[in-house]
Amino acid sequence: MPFETLKDIEILFSIALITVILFKKLNLPSIIGFLAAGIIAGPNALALIKSTHEVEIMAEVGVVLLMFTIGIEFSLSELIRIRQRVFWGGGFQILLTISFTTAAALLSNLPLNQAIFIGFVVSLSSTAILMKLFIDAGEIDTPHGKTALAVLIFQDLCVVPFMLLIPFLSGRGGGISNLSIMLGKALLIVVIAHVASRYIVPWVFNQVSKTRSRELFILSILVVAFGTAWLTSLAGLSLALGAFIAGLAISESEYSHQALGDIIPFRDAFISLFFISIGMLLDLSIVLKQPQTLLVIFLLIILIKATFASIAILLLGMPARIAMIAGISLAQIGEFSFVLLQNGLKDGLLNNEIYQLFLAVAIFTMAFTPILLKIAPKLSAKISKLLPHRFVMGKKALTQSEHKSRVNNHVIIIGYGVNGRNLAKVLKTYSIPYLVVETNPFTVSAERTRGSHIVFGDATHREILEHVHIDKARIIVVGISDSSATARISSVARELNPNIHIIARTRYQLEAENLYKAGATQVIPEELETSIEIFAQVLKNYLIPHDQIEKCISTIRSESYDMLRSLSRRHSNAAGISGFLSEAEIAAFTVSDGSHLDKTTVADGFIRTLSGATIIAIKRNEAVTPNPDPVWEIRAKDVLLLLGTPNQLSAAGKLFAANNS
Repeated sequence: MPFETLKDIEILFSIALITVILFKKLNLPSIIGFLAAGIIAGPNALALIKSTHEVEIMAEVGVVLLMFTIGIEFSLSELIRIRQRVFWGGGFQILLTISFTTAAALLSNLPLNQAIFIGFVVSLSSTAILMKLFIDAGEIDTPHGKTALAVLIFQDLCVVPFMLLIPFLSGRGGGISNLSIMLGKALLIVVIAHVASRYIVPWVFNQVSKTRSRELFILSILVVAFGTAWLTSLAGLSLALGAFIAGLAISESEYSHQALGDIIPFRDAFISLFFISIGMLLDLSIVLKQPQTLLVIFLLIILIKATFASIAILLLGMPARIAMIAGISLAQIGEFSFVLLQNGLKDGLLNNEIYQLFLAVAIFTMAFTPILLKIAPKLSAKISKLLPHRFVMGKKALTQSEHKSRVNNHVIIIGYGVNGRNLAKVLKTYSIPYLVVETNPFTVSAERTRGSHIVFGDATHREILEHVHIDKARIIVVGISDSSATARISSVARELNPNIHIIARTRYQLEAENLYKAGATQVIPEELETSIEIFAQVLKNYLIPHDQIEKCISTIRSESYDMLRSLSRRHSNAAGISGFLSEAEIAAFTVSDGSHLDKTTVADGFIRTLSGATIIAIKRNEAVTPNPDPVWEIRAKDVLLLLGTPNQLSAAGKLFAANNS
């Protein structure tokens, strides 16, 4: 490598290091920092780089590795599982966005081929930026996060046919016949890749893995990636398409996870050069000559993408609030649009001025994404109020289908994820009535065919909670991952039924106070329960006695939940007697056969003396006796309802076990 090239790469990475750190402090994505580094070092600013051609070659390697890793990460089974949201939601979004963008470009006197190509560019959103922001915000498992991810999957799949169509749009494709030949070649290569993924690739990696050489394994990955890319280029197709197909060949093998882990560091290094090289191509002088045009295009793209992505998701039957949050989050132009722009410029589809404008707009939309995600919930809530009722609630056919049986004293479960499913299963086992509210229409349809008590709707709306008879419910469990939606549901539920017991799930303890303010009775932080399970398993592995582990768990839970209960009391609406009892809890225990409590009386006072807890009711068979007389004899199988502090109840629980000493 020439000295100048090495020096240029060192300059680029040094500038990128500084810009990425600065942009991270501003809560902006790393990609924006790389683009800024390229702008600063490029020929149109400080002109620090001499070997631009060599940098572009390495950037092309970055694109190849990016497409390769996307192919590896592509899971056919996962695609089939969420196929409705991927193909219908993503398909509607792509079709609507391309159609409207093409029409707008034609009105601006651009030729049809350029207008369609610009539609391709605008239709793609940034998977890298959006997924990173969702993960950082803990929203990847929310309904809008899952829906946005499904649309992004379809967009990533569309990159391949878009790249195949570029030569055709530029006039180099030779008409429909040549396009058919290209598609046939691509299909043939995919078939070959499928055969290779089942027979050749596993055999090759099996032989390599026997050597136990990590270097050889990495080398074999690169040979497969670049070799397939080179062969597809010989067939007249793009390097990026070949890399994607190579990734597909590995994705279904048992070596896919190791291959992905080994290749990601190379990909990240080279793809950073790709974004830097894009920044180097931006000519600020051209952009600054027409700031009004730039602003109009920027606003138009944000509006078009947010609107049509929201409409596409609404067509799936999703509630308006979720559809609009997901739609607004998809309003930026994506990283693959840069790949399309470069290919469009090379093939003469765009002149330099249009290229520079869309390059600048793409960068600005990416930088604006964190702001869009912050305003999306409030903006969607306001717009939802202006929409017809059937769009606000989601698919009308589902919201009208009511649970016919009379329910009373039931549990309402919000969200049918892992927590919701497990709770419903347990409630069904103990014949406790329940109703589930879920925002995914496909899940609702599937579960109804299995006989589940589930209704479709967005529980942030009072109509949905009224629909599941919240006025007659005993408990509502909010088991979704969206903390802002959980707070709204708690607030509405408390308003509709002041006496209802609200249990809210949250990921982080820091979110607990807001949920208590909103009206939650209990908040269960996942990070606390996860940490308890982790240290319990660690202590078990070191053969720490079970009773000591239970003592540790009790102490941690007591300290942590005491803090949460203090938040609950601070924001509690409880008055009168319930206010005085806020320090205490009520729990039920069953007297085991062989327990020392069997055949004792309430007057004996074993429970009160040994634990401090107080008996407030006894259930025998189906009869419940509140405040039992002192002469009441306790028997095996009786269920005792006790009042006490968490520590008192923990001590009392040990008295009910068989052969307790």
